Amino acid sequence: MGTDFTELFNQWAPSYDQTVAGSDTQYEEVFQGYAAILDAVVGEAKGHILEFGVGTGNLSKKLLEKGCKLTGIEPSSKMREEATNKLPTLSLLEGDFLNFPPLAHQIDSIVSTYAFHHLTDTEKAIAFKRYAALLSEKGRIVFADTIFESEEAKQKKIDTAEEKGYDRLAADLRSEFYTTLPTIRAMAEEAGFSVTVKPLNAYVWLFVAVKGLE
Repeated sequence: MGTDFTELFNQWAPSYDQTVAGSDTQYEEVFQGYAAILDAVVGEAKGHILEFGVGTGNLSKKLLEKGCKLTGIEPSSKMREEATNKLPTLSLLEGDFLNFPPLAHQIDSIVSTYAFHHLTDTEKAIAFKRYAALLSEKGRIVFADTIFESEEAKQKKIDTAEEKGYDRLAADLRSEFYTTLPTIRAMAEEAGFSVTVKPLNAYVWLFVAVKGLE
């Protein structure tokens, strides 16, 4: 990936669940409605599912409770430990969005939450093309992630964070590879997907890309 975030997530693993529950004021708005965001992804996922960026296993848990067949991919060893402790039966592999072990079965859905922004836009475009080849006919990508309607909208969020004294959030928005809706839609359509999007909170959008252009 454009930047190796593995060490950051190794450090974050013990407190990640507290953060998404709203314990960090700077990120409270980012994770607002976290449980409902996970439910929105679960509601769109179908068939045999591949999850990228499993983290501590919160989305995985909901998918397994639904009875889904699931394979998880996670680069952080500490996050994998947390997820395995929470979900001992989860099939969990080391890897990331672009580098992961060969899979022995057909994939019908690819899901992820709060993670795809770790790829540069160039890497995102590569990922969509790889996923188009990996997915079954009418297979789908279901991501919930921070995306902005425009570069201007992103800058407004940075300005607001700085005005509130949210230095860590502002630095995060500046340094990570958050993209815009027009850009990510164009990437997915170029790879042969039909795209729908829906806002889930002030930062996060539900992004659903179905293989095959309408």
